Amino acid sequence: MRFRSWFALPFILVLMLSLGLLAGCASGETDTSDKSPAKADTASDQSGEASESTDAPESAEEPAPRPGEEPLYTATYEPNGQEIAVIKTPKGVIKFKFYPTDAPNHVAAFIELAKKGFYNGTKFHRVESGFVIQGGDPLSKTDDPMVGTGGPGYRLKAEFNSQKHVDGAVAMARSQDPDSAGSQFYITLGAQSMLDGQYTVFGQVIDGMDVVRNIAVGDVMESVTIENAN
Repeated sequence: MRFRSWFALPFILVLMLSLGLLAGCASGETDTSDKSPAKADTASDQSGEASESTDAPESAEEPAPRPGEEPLYTATYEPNGQEIAVIKTPKGVIKFKFYPTDAPNHVAAFIELAKKGFYNGTKFHRVESGFVIQGGDPLSKTDDPMVGTGGPGYRLKAEFNSQKHVDGAVAMARSQDPDSAGSQFYITLGAQSMLDGQYTVFGQVIDGMDVVRNIAVGDVMESVTIENAN
C-alpha cells in the first residue's frame, strides 16, 4: 500500500500542475485579446477620424465641390425687378419674388437657369420640418445616390445681404466655402435667424406657402418658369 501511495503522488502533482497551467493560459488570453468596439471607437476619435457630432447646429450647406473644380460665374441676364418665379408641383404652385438689388448675380443666375429649363423635373431632395425645403440639384432627376452634391457646373460668389431668413425666404444652399452656391436653393419654414448673413437670400415667397409646407422629399418641380422676364 505504501508503494502504491508513493507511486500515485507524481500523477497527482502532474495533474495539479497541468490544471494550473491551463488556468493561467486562459487568463492570459482574456487579458491580451480585448478588441472591443469601444476601444476602436476611441482610437478613431483620437486620430480625428470620428464622424461628425449629431449636436452640430443645423445649416443649409451642401457638400463642398472639389477645390478649383468649378469656376466662379457672373450671369449676363439683367433683372428688371419685376420677375416672378413660378414653381409648379403636384401639390400646387409656389411663387416668389426676387431681390435683384441685394443679390443681383444670384437672381440673374437663377433666372437664366429657369429660362433654360434647368429646374424642370428636379425634386425637393431635402425636407426638414420647421426648418427648410431644398431642391434644385440636377442629380435628383434620376435619383442619383449622390443627390445633394450636384449643380450647374459653376459657383457663385457670395452676396450676403441684409435680407432676413423670415418665413418663406428663398436662399441659395452652399458648402463651407461661402462662394460655392450653384443651383440648389431652399425655402424656409418659419424664421431661421441663425442663418442670417451666412447664406445669400435672393427671394421671398409671395404665394403658395401652404404648398411649401406640404412639400415632401421626392416631390417634383414639374416646371420652374419666370413671369415678366426680359
